[in-house]
Amino acid sequence: MLVPHLGGGGAEQVIALLARGLSRQKYELHLGLVTQSDTGSESLPPYVDLHLLGASRVRSGAFKLLRLIRQLKPDLILSGMFHLNFLVLLLRPLFPARTRVVARQNGTVSAALAFGGLPAYTRMLYRLLYRLADCVICQTPAMARDLAVELGIGENRLAVLPNPLDVDGIRDAIRESPTLWSGPSPHFLAVGRLSREKGFDLLLRALVLVREQIPDADLAIVGAGPEETFLKAECRNLGLEAAVHFTGRVNSPSAYFPGATAFVLSSQHEGMPNALLEAAAGGLPIVALPASEGVTELLQAEPGAWLAEDVSADALATTMLKALNSLSPVQRFEHSFIEPFRIERAIRAYEDLIDKVLASAARKEPRL
Repeated sequence: MLVPHLGGGGAEQVIALLARGLSRQKYELHLGLVTQSDTGSESLPPYVDLHLLGASRVRSGAFKLLRLIRQLKPDLILSGMFHLNFLVLLLRPLFPARTRVVARQNGTVSAALAFGGLPAYTRMLYRLLYRLADCVICQTPAMARDLAVELGIGENRLAVLPNPLDVDGIRDAIRESPTLWSGPSPHFLAVGRLSREKGFDLLLRALVLVREQIPDADLAIVGAGPEETFLKAECRNLGLEAAVHFTGRVNSPSAYFPGATAFVLSSQHEGMPNALLEAAAGGLPIVALPASEGVTELLQAEPGAWLAEDVSADALATTMLKALNSLSPVQRFEHSFIEPFRIERAIRAYEDLIDKVLASAARKEPRL
């Protein structure tokens, strides 16, 4: 398993859960962290061999990664983020011949390309390199359809697997956590990397509109990232300094679930965000922008979920107010749609796929 580092966003969490959950009886498990040089605070089982490559950035780790692969001669590589997938697939001709490569796609390709911020050659890299993967994992059928159309990848090499989610662990943690909120409600919670695509600027503008009707409404944004300085400046410009709390990165965002009125997904585009799934596991009411077809399919007409009509601050504010008008204080919901994401079910699905890829290698088939 390969990921840039642990302790980051949803993709890193997925790889960490796989490292803890995949069968040690069936597999010899190795975890390579390309840009991490120390173990950090993540606890991994002793039977997972950890490899800290310590590169300054992903692309700078090419030589160290190639040396590790040629040393271990793995039967299968599972790579967890698109820019690392590019590097792995670019190096693939230099890997041992029997090594299979499974790439996990952590976003909707068409939306990421259309949104901007990626180099112009990214589409070409996707098209050239993803065809070298034995299988590409998507989190939703909508993501798989998008990948097939955008990159021309055959459906026989696409797999739809749920993100593993420790539902019981989240619920146990909530029961043991005191509320971190103070002052009158409503308290809105948002979780994610402070980056442009997460739409926190839209959320801040939406909060201004909400507070015109409910002056006590406040917001906690859990996460860190490159947009932090900009977002804090926006808070000052909008007069929200007293109403918005930036927590920075925290190990367990679920610590903010007790006392929260609703979770808000303000992303302008997403695949299937772990923050949303974790909030659902915690029973939080959910307000969301239609960040992707997958998110819309998941939340449409679900009790305890309010989906905005479009991706805008006005639509988000309208939806936040609509949710508040329907909710009783600290109301919680079952959110049965998370059941397929339970860690034990998701791990089985990943193991079935791994076994299928390995079986195709044993039969000396060129690809899945």
